Amino acid sequence: MVEWIIEKDIVPYKEAIKQMEKRVSDMRDNHGSELVWLLEHSSLYTAGTNAKDSDLLDNIFPVYKTGRGGEYTYHGPGQRIAYVMLDLKKRQSKPDIKYYIWSLEEWIIKTLANFDVKAERRKGRVGIWVVMPDGSESKIAAIGVRIRRWVTYHGIAINLNPDLSHFKGIVPCGITEHGVTSLHDLGLDITMEELDQMLHKKFDEVF
Repeated sequence: MVEWIIEKDIVPYKEAIKQMEKRVSDMRDNHGSELVWLLEHSSLYTAGTNAKDSDLLDNIFPVYKTGRGGEYTYHGPGQRIAYVMLDLKKRQSKPDIKYYIWSLEEWIIKTLANFDVKAERRKGRVGIWVVMPDGSESKIAAIGVRIRRWVTYHGIAINLNPDLSHFKGIVPCGITEHGVTSLHDLGLDITMEELDQMLHKKFDEVF
């Protein structure tokens, strides 16, 4: 059984990393269940293992180096973060990282489809994208994972209603030619609780 925890208060980033590390360690030792942890952070930037110094344009918020894959991203209030801790060895006969990432993408796509948002993958671009009314494309969700002995952690971030101007301090995921959007920016009045409910429902369909 997968445990679900939904935080009502802002969770400090360092505390979240500490708790994830402990859960992953417990799972490796068969002392902890799988977990999906839904939360928000205060405004901050994180640098993945491929982050370039030149992509940090203005460090107006704290910057944390993290062990997840990817480059720079922003986290802040109004963004639903889902930290996903699964044991791939127990879930897959042959653990497959690419399939796991595809599953995270599919989870986001199916969740947003229920709010009539056509969210899509793009070859060569990390994350999930939507086509804007003017034909441009913007990222609505980010993905960054780490896997230790086939136990996953870190996860996804969906932009519900964050302050999109805060993304201007970085080059999100190293991509300069496309923007960032949110469900609110697309004109949708969705609560965090509604998003959480759909994430839970669609998780069971995908995983």
